[in-house]
Amino acid sequence: MLPLTLAKPGQTVTIRKVTGKDEVRQHLAELGFVVDGEVTVVSEIGGNLILQVKDSRIALDRSLAGRVMI
Repeated sequence: MLPLTLAKPGQTVTIRKVTGKDEVRQHLAELGFVVDGEVTVVSEIGGNLILQVKDSRIALDRSLAGRVMI
């Protein structure tokens, strides 16, 4: 497993695990980051990621993106 921060722009990946405290995992789940969900990396700016999750685009900073394992 690798952190989401290592995915390249344009790449679609499947989430294998979400790490962190319960409230962090709950927050990410509410945004659509769930195990076996697919995420597409739209772009990366300064280590922060713009992600396509279902029909939404979401920005995650490097620390939160590092908690999502692919």
